Amino acid sequence: MEATQPPMDSIQEERPNVKEAVPFLAVSNMAASIRYYVNGLGFIIEQQWVDKGKLRWCWLQQGGAGLMLQEFATTGHDSWVPSGKVGEGVTIYFICADAIAIYDAITTRQIDAKEPVVSNGMWSTTLVDP
Repeated sequence: MEATQPPMDSIQEERPNVKEAVPFLAVSNMAASIRYYVNGLGFIIEQQWVDKGKLRWCWLQQGGAGLMLQEFATTGHDSWVPSGKVGEGVTIYFICADAIAIYDAITTRQIDAKEPVVSNGMWSTTLVDP
C-alpha cells in the first residue's frame, strides 16, 4: 500500500492551527528543576498544576521560549522509571539576542555555564540541567 500526502491546500489550512513546539521534560526533582529554571535561568511559571499541595506540572516561559516540566512518579499506577539517565541525548537550543549577556546574568546566579564561543555563526554557551 502506498502512502499518499494530503493535498497542499489542506496542509495550508492546517498550519495556522499549530502555534509552537514546547519541550516537555520529565524531571526527577521538581523543586530542584524550579530552582534551576526559575531562580537560575530566569524563566517565569506561566501555568501550573498543584495536586495535594505539591507542584506536579508547570509551563515555564522566558521571552519566546517555553518548557514544560513534570516530575515523574516512581510508584503507583502512573509511575514511570526511565530506562537510562533522564535527559540523556536531549539538547535544547535557545536562540538569544545576546548570549553573552545571558551568560553574565546566569553565572552571577551560580549557574554553571561554559565560556561563550562562536558556534555555527552565533555566540553560544552550554548549560547542563542538573
